[in-house]
Amino acid sequence: MKSHQVTHGIERAPHRSLFKAMGYTSEEISRPLIGIANSANAVIPGHVHLNTLVDAVKAGVYMAGGTPVEFGVIGVCDGIAMNHEGMKYSLASRELIADSVEVMAMAHAFDALILVASCDKIVPGMLMAAARLNIPAIMLSGGPMLAGRHPDPSRSNAIDLITVFESVGAVRAGKMTESELNDIEDAACPTCGSCAGMFTANSMNCLTEAIGMGLPGNGTIPAVMSARIRLAKQAGMQIMRNLEQGLTPKKIMTAEAFQNALTVDMALGCSTNTVLHLAAIAHEAGIPFDLDQINHISQKTPHLCSLSPGGAHHVEDMNRAGGIYAVMGELSKAGLIHSGCRTVSGKIIAEILEHQSIGDAGVVRTIDNPYHQQGGLAILYGNIAPDGCVVKQSAVLPEMLCHEGPARVFDSETDACQAILAGKIVKGDVVIIRYEGPMGGPGMREMLSPTSAIAGMGLDAHVALITDGRFSGGTRGAAIGHVSPEAMQGGPIAAVQEGDIIAIDIPGKTITLKVSDAILKNRLSQWQRPEPRIRHGYLARYAKRVSSASQGAIVR
Repeated sequence: MKSHQVTHGIERAPHRSLFKAMGYTSEEISRPLIGIANSANAVIPGHVHLNTLVDAVKAGVYMAGGTPVEFGVIGVCDGIAMNHEGMKYSLASRELIADSVEVMAMAHAFDALILVASCDKIVPGMLMAAARLNIPAIMLSGGPMLAGRHPDPSRSNAIDLITVFESVGAVRAGKMTESELNDIEDAACPTCGSCAGMFTANSMNCLTEAIGMGLPGNGTIPAVMSARIRLAKQAGMQIMRNLEQGLTPKKIMTAEAFQNALTVDMALGCSTNTVLHLAAIAHEAGIPFDLDQINHISQKTPHLCSLSPGGAHHVEDMNRAGGIYAVMGELSKAGLIHSGCRTVSGKIIAEILEHQSIGDAGVVRTIDNPYHQQGGLAILYGNIAPDGCVVKQSAVLPEMLCHEGPARVFDSETDACQAILAGKIVKGDVVIIRYEGPMGGPGMREMLSPTSAIAGMGLDAHVALITDGRFSGGTRGAAIGHVSPEAMQGGPIAAVQEGDIIAIDIPGKTITLKVSDAILKNRLSQWQRPEPRIRHGYLARYAKRVSSASQGAIVR
C-alpha cells in the first residue's frame, strides 16, 4: 500500500503519532488510507450539502475496511461570479483544484481517492488530478438541483437560473416588471444542487458517468433524493474493491472512453465548456484530443435529449427517464458506444446496459426518433477562427443557423453588456467580444449575461455573438465561443472592425470575416498587443502560461 510510507514501520512512529493526535486509532492507521476530496462550502448551491454526502462516503469506506481521510478543496460559483471581475478566476481555478488534489494525495500517501464535488470547474479539476495521479479514484457529484415552478399561476412551466438571467433582459426591454422578476428570482432555484438544466456542472457530472469515472446515477440523481446518499455509500465501498483490483483512472479513461463521453455529449446537447474540460482531462490522461473529432462524432450522433437551455426538460426529468445509461443504451443500438470500456463500478459498459431502458420516451428519445440528426455541438473554422471555435448548435434557433450581418465590436464583456441593455444592438447585428480569452481576459470569462440579455430582449432570433471568451452551459442562441487564436495572441478576431460583415454557416461548419486576405493580413501586421489587464497575483501568472482554448486552456 502506498500509505505504508506514512503508517508502517518503526521509522513511521512520528507519523502515526500525528494521526493519533487527530483521534485515529492504531486499527484505523493500519488500514488503507482513502483520501476524500470535499469541496463543500457555503458559497455554491451545488456544494452546500456535500458534507452530508461525505459522511455517507466515509461510512461506505469504513464498512469496506478502509480509513477515510477528508480534506478540503476550493470552488467558485459561476453564477455568483458572473458578469464582474470574479468570473476571471473561474476557469483559472480548475488548475488550482487539480494541483491541490495532487499535493494532498502525494504529500499524505493516500492509497485511493473519492472526489466529491458538483460544479463547473471543480469536477473537471478533480478528474484532471485523478488522471495525473493514476491511483484508484471515483468521482461523486452532489447531484442536480430540482427545477423551480413559474410563479404565475397561469403558467405551469418549469424554470431555472437561466430564466432569471433572461428575465433581466426582459425587464430592460419593458416586457416584464421588476416585481415579476423578483417573484421569478424567488422561485427559480428551490433546492440545493447544481443548477437544474444541462449547464456545465450537470454536463460534466453526466460525462463523468459516460467516461466511466462515476457510478451509475452520478450525473442525474437529484441532490435532495435519498438515492444520492445511498450512491455515496456505494462509492465508499466500491473504492475498496477498486483498490484491491488495481483499477486506476488510466485503465478507465482510454481513448475509447473519451469517444464515449463525446458521443454522449452530442446526444445530450451539453455545454460548450465540455470541449475545454475534456481536452484538459485527456491531456492529463495522455490521450490525444483534437477539435476535428467533435465534428466527426457529432455528424453521426443523433441529439436524443432536449434539456434546458435548449428545451423544456431538466436533469431530474432525465433521471426519471433512465439517466445516462438509458441514453447510452440507445446510442449502442446504432453502434456508437464502445461497450467494452471499463468503469469504476467494476463492470464494463455492456454489463450495465443489459439492465437499462428508457423510462420516458418524451425525455430520452429513441435512436430512430431524435430531436436532431446531428449532435449538440459543432466546431466552426474560418479566417476569423483558423484554429476553430465552438457553438451549441442544438440551442440555436433554425433561422440563425445561417446568419450574415455587420460586426459590432467590443473589447470587453462589460462594454458589450452595456450596449445590449441600452438597446444599441439591433436585428441583424453580429456582436464581437474579444480580449476575453484565456490569456487576454485573463481567465476566459463566461458570457451568460450578454447572451441572456439578447434572449430576454427577444433578439436571439436575429443577433449572433462571437467571442474568444466562453459561454455558460445555460447559454442559448447563436453564441459562438472559444475563437482561436484569441485576440491577445494576435488572432484574426483582433483585426475585426466595426461594420465588417461576418458570415456564419453552422451546418457548413464555417465562420468568415468577409474582407480580402490582403486586407486582413495588413490589419494584423499593424496590430499591437495591448497591455495585460492584470499584472500581479495568480491571474498574472496564469495568463503567462495558459494555452489556447483550442488546446483546452491548460497551464503548461
